Amino acid sequence: MKSMKIGVIGAGAIGQAFAKAAAAAGYEVMISNSRGPASLQEFAASHPGITATDRHTAATADIILLSVQWQYLEAATAGLPDLRGKIVLDALNPVITPEFIIPDLGGKTSSEIVAAHVPGAAVVKIFNTLPPALISATPASQEGKRVIFFSGDDQDAKVVTGQLLDRMGLAGVDLGGLVQGGVMQHFPGGPLAGLHLVKLEMEV
Repeated sequence: MKSMKIGVIGAGAIGQAFAKAAAAAGYEVMISNSRGPASLQEFAASHPGITATDRHTAATADIILLSVQWQYLEAATAGLPDLRGKIVLDALNPVITPEFIIPDLGGKTSSEIVAAHVPGAAVVKIFNTLPPALISATPASQEGKRVIFFSGDDQDAKVVTGQLLDRMGLAGVDLGGLVQGGVMQHFPGGPLAGLHLVKLEMEV
């Protein structure tokens, strides 16, 4: 796979955990938040391969992780550059914090709403079902890989996502289309939310 740049929009626990894991896997990672690059300089300086930037620059990467609180989705995606040909990894959960309010999605999955905010991008739902600490941590069993569920409608984007996970030392499980998989990944209430699995490497 060619060397790809990764952008992160949202530097909370999930965004930082993903950025560290991707950088450790050899990717060039650009991370951003709403407070500006200066607020992330210390984090970036502590992790080789990570650069602090703004969200517009992060959105120029080949793969973009979107990981902001639900109430900031519109602000985080407003005015981004053309996302055609980009892969957007949707790690959002439809919960308004800190009150833990579940918004009315009008019968749609959260990823359908996210996709409407990033027109032209291939959206892959991922990294929303596990606690952030598990994304970058080594599995308890050294003989296996942590399972990460993902779903999306663009098959090429899912192939690239699977390659990304493999390079990060994770075991990807493709759940199918964005709506089909999104229902299973939905938090709260989805059957895969919080499910922690390790795929063992079996000797032949």
